[in-house]
Amino acid sequence: MAPTPNILWICTDQQRWDTLGCYGNPYVTTPHIDRLAASGVRFANAFCQSPVCTPSRASFLTGRYPRTTRTRQNGQHIPSDEVLVTRLLTEAGYVGGLSGKLHLSPANPSVTTHREPRIDDGYTEFYWSHTPLPSANLTTDAGGAESPWSGDDYTPWLRERGAAYTRTAVDGSPWVQTSVAPELHQTTWCAEMAIDFIQRHAESDQPWFFSVNPFDPHHAFDPPAEYLQPYLDRLDAIPLPDYTPGELDDKPIFQRQDHNGAYNNPGLYPFARMNETDHRLVRAAYWAMIDLIDAQVGRMLDALERSGQTENTIVIFMSDHGEMLGDHGVYLKGPHFYEAAIHVPLIVAGPGIPAGGTSEALVELTDLAPTLLDAAGLERHAGMQGRSLWPLLTGDAPLGSFREDIYCEFYNALSGHKNPQAHATCVRTERHKIAVYHGIGEGELYDLAADPGEVVNRWDDPAYAGVKSEMLVRLCDRMAQTVDPLPPRVAPW
Repeated sequence: MAPTPNILWICTDQQRWDTLGCYGNPYVTTPHIDRLAASGVRFANAFCQSPVCTPSRASFLTGRYPRTTRTRQNGQHIPSDEVLVTRLLTEAGYVGGLSGKLHLSPANPSVTTHREPRIDDGYTEFYWSHTPLPSANLTTDAGGAESPWSGDDYTPWLRERGAAYTRTAVDGSPWVQTSVAPELHQTTWCAEMAIDFIQRHAESDQPWFFSVNPFDPHHAFDPPAEYLQPYLDRLDAIPLPDYTPGELDDKPIFQRQDHNGAYNNPGLYPFARMNETDHRLVRAAYWAMIDLIDAQVGRMLDALERSGQTENTIVIFMSDHGEMLGDHGVYLKGPHFYEAAIHVPLIVAGPGIPAGGTSEALVELTDLAPTLLDAAGLERHAGMQGRSLWPLLTGDAPLGSFREDIYCEFYNALSGHKNPQAHATCVRTERHKIAVYHGIGEGELYDLAADPGEVVNRWDDPAYAGVKSEMLVRLCDRMAQTVDPLPPRVAPW
């Protein structure tokens, strides 16, 4: 009988799918993640269930949809009765750890001056750093003095090395900075914590799991200078965002608002007031942050190899959601269901998983929790709504077929859109995508075969009336299927 596998679970923040060499990006330098993809299965069509941090993370850690977890917004506390897959692994005998971000509860100093509140999440070693940005890590006492969060573990690590997280503007740009040296970066610290954990548990009889959750490539866009410089040397070759002037005229109000500033904030990456150099600099910085992530993934993979644990460790690389990066005239995230916002990288390698596979199947991040339970030989939790990918990964099911569609939701998940509030749901099939903005009579419909760039909104196109009707029925069905399966039925009446 094969030993119970370890699990190294790497989840970046706000990384869209087309940012790795193995996903076809010719500009980034990602040999280590590409090597991981070559050793396992790369999912070409993986989608998050919310384009915002907390709802997405609550969803994939429980295998449930955001509204089902009752954690559909940033700034909400995940209810204490939600059951994370990491808790189930610990209860089954695993020892677990985390470095970096969790974000299942408010991680704002206005709520807590120590660290993010936790439920029973299964992590026995918890090295927490929600963000390295100093301005986000400050609390203000009654006298008006500012001080860092007392519970952040990255800042003391920096202090021990005689450093602080500082940033320097690039060419006077208000949108891009450089930050600390690579060896002092939060991404590196996250990897250091993981490597230490991997080495300490090399001879353990207990299986382990470790979540590596760096803040990057989430904005602010501030890579180390040496990672940004290669892109500055060829800045003119970096493509501009995919935006067609006028394309937002017949799209929902939220996109027009965010065109003037992300999160409906005129001072936050306002596409409409940024020039071509601004756009190229942001893209360069974003890719540079991903290059640093790749270097640290390489170090973690090397640590597995040195300690003799590669053959018995499942490695996952993914992100919680995407980044608009100026495409469609919008930066960051919001009530947007473009591919840039919801299509994420997903790579899984490890024992029992044949090398070199690519799956074109539509998969959801809700599918990860039941997959890990399958991999560990554990029973599925009754509250989970995702489908296990394990048969796809191990070759027991064809790589090409799995779901007919994927489902996403945004229920006032960010605080920027107040008039009107954004409540939206989305279904994407292989051919079409529909997004409904509830209560305001607006929506989007795209023919992904004829218009893969999602430029032309067919919502009001009479030629697509039949498709719209079919997709609305499909959306209603998927919304109905998010009903909580708990508590389970125990008798016929």
